Amino acid sequence: MNATPSSTDQKDRRDCTPTSDRTDRTDRTGRTDRSDRTDRDSRSGRDDRNTAGGPAGRTVHLDTAGWGRMPAAVRALVADCAAREDRYGPHELEEHLEHVLRTEIHDRLGALLGVPAADTAVVTDAATAFDALVRHLGPGRGDRIWTTPYEGVANLTALYALRDRTRCRLEVVPLREDGDLDLEWMARHIDDDVALVSVVHVPSGRGIVNPVETIGRILAPHRCLYAVDASYAAGQLPVDAARIGCHLLTGDGWRFLRGPHDVGFAYLAPRLRDTFEEAAAHRAPPQNAAVAGLNAALAHHAATLTGPAGHDGLRLLPALRAAVEETPGAELITPGLVQSGILAFRHRELPAALVRRQLAARGVVLWKTVAQEIPLLDHPAGTALRASLHHGSTPDDITRFGHALQAVVREERPQPAGPHPAARRTAPAAAAPAATPGPRPPTRRHLTLCPSP
Repeated sequence: MNATPSSTDQKDRRDCTPTSDRTDRTDRTGRTDRSDRTDRDSRSGRDDRNTAGGPAGRTVHLDTAGWGRMPAAVRALVADCAAREDRYGPHELEEHLEHVLRTEIHDRLGALLGVPAADTAVVTDAATAFDALVRHLGPGRGDRIWTTPYEGVANLTALYALRDRTRCRLEVVPLREDGDLDLEWMARHIDDDVALVSVVHVPSGRGIVNPVETIGRILAPHRCLYAVDASYAAGQLPVDAARIGCHLLTGDGWRFLRGPHDVGFAYLAPRLRDTFEEAAAHRAPPQNAAVAGLNAALAHHAATLTGPAGHDGLRLLPALRAAVEETPGAELITPGLVQSGILAFRHRELPAALVRRQLAARGVVLWKTVAQEIPLLDHPAGTALRASLHHGSTPDDITRFGHALQAVVREERPQPAGPHPAARRTAPAAAAPAATPGPRPPTRRHLTLCPSP
């Protein structure tokens, strides 16, 4: 599938002189043969705002889930594409990148996802790809759509629209008490009236890894379409769409894959290809420079996996957890038995926004999550903080994060007021009887989101 419709046949070709043979090779193939030694010391515009703390003002970046910092070679390629487009125009850039746009990016996506290159597509983002397909589905009034409490707000909005348009039923798979999806419930209730199942591999505001391969085996004998959102999984965990057994897998390229913004990808089973291409024809494709940047980021990612590091961002997860647990008043939010390189936590007394800002002032970048991002999930903590690792994270990063977090809590935490002088002359009041806690709501509940009247 092509990233953009060709315009080279409808224009006059013009000659241009490449800046150098080495630059031309890098632009066309996305190979990262340029040195990446400056990746750790070269700061993006976002990092330039924070130079506090650490040797040489290096920012500790713990928000790869929100915005992965592009490797130096990828930044250079995107800048070179922008300069070429500015000088010669978009059609010339498309011609210059023709092999990347039509062949190489799909080969790399196929290798990443374990599927044929022909079954991949380049899109602006995962949510747009999911919405484009869902808009063209036509389940019947008696059909059921399954989602989970971890569904993100963008995909959930598309599912609400599908429910309201077709009058199907939207059901939420219940959670077990430990936070994992109730697979036994799925196995008992799956039937051929289930038309679509949507599962998030790793949710945006929680580090849980949902068992997408096991779910695929449960669904395989039935007629339902199976969609997986791998936006927060691709790049930090192995993602194999063939092993998962899904029909649609979507992802963003600017998170753990560390590509440019506004470019993502999708895997489409052959049965969905015509429907998706018809839907995608009415949507703007990603910019060619962004596609070339994603191609280079995929090459960089593949080269990283062949080295000694591999998928080793998780090696620092125990240290990251310990840094939070050792901070007075901090609480982990870690549902489920299997965790990814995303860690959510909160402080019992301090607002998440305040903690995030004060950490940024100390050169530590992470993100604040809000309940609206995962609306179906119970949020007793309200807002929370999200730290995310990648293969370039170092033990020193975790140490600096822990020290900065404790400093913020020490400085911002409300100090208990001393006893008022008058209170010392007053006899202590009798202790009030302890309130009897009310019954806890059941955790293994199942929701059916009814159609709007």
